Amino acid sequence: MKNISPTNNSQLSKICLRIYAFQEKVNQIQQSPKQRLRIASELLGNKTIETSLAVINDLEQIAHNHPQYHWIIIDILTTFVRENALYTPQEEVTSNLRAKVRVDIQAALTVIARRDANKDPENEQLDLSHTDMRGANLNGANLEQTNLYQVNLAGANLREANLAGAILSAANLQGANLYLANLEGAILSAANLSGANLSGANLHRASLYLAGLHGAILNDAILDGANFRETKFSE
Repeated sequence: MKNISPTNNSQLSKICLRIYAFQEKVNQIQQSPKQRLRIASELLGNKTIETSLAVINDLEQIAHNHPQYHWIIIDILTTFVRENALYTPQEEVTSNLRAKVRVDIQAALTVIARRDANKDPENEQLDLSHTDMRGANLNGANLEQTNLYQVNLAGANLREANLAGAILSAANLQGANLYLANLEGAILSAANLSGANLSGANLHRASLYLAGLHGAILNDAILDGANFRETKFSE
């Protein structure tokens, strides 16, 4: 087991205490869900990361207990990600696949990914376009039909994620783990999938027009009906 230094342990304790204090304050005030939602919207991203983590946790609780606020909260969280994980052009990004998203961004993504999608309103779409989510953990995430246009998901964990019908045009998925991911009907035009693990992935009717697949692993992938027009399999 990796040892935790006294400094790191102290910092972790402070974060936990701040989150606990925030949640206790909310509970003591006994505000209505609408009031809590307003306060959370004002605090999210405007204070410390510890505050943002507490707010994200509170938002998830509100969404769970008060379904009428479900989509409002999901929209708040996707907006938070877009505004705080701004896309960086690929040519300006160093080839560091170990880069990780900020901890509060990851927390917001985790809530979005595990939401009850049955509560999503019809004709609405998650919008995480133009974001930098390198190294994000989206294992098993439900991102069906999500707008992921020009996102940077290099080195991300998308194992068994549901990306059916997702818009991933011009996305950077270099070195991403897409093992058993569902990409049926996904639009991957001009996407960078070099070195990505697509073993067992479902690419049925996916569009890979002009996509880069240099070094990608496609063992047992479902490729029937996929569009490989001008796809680049080598540099």
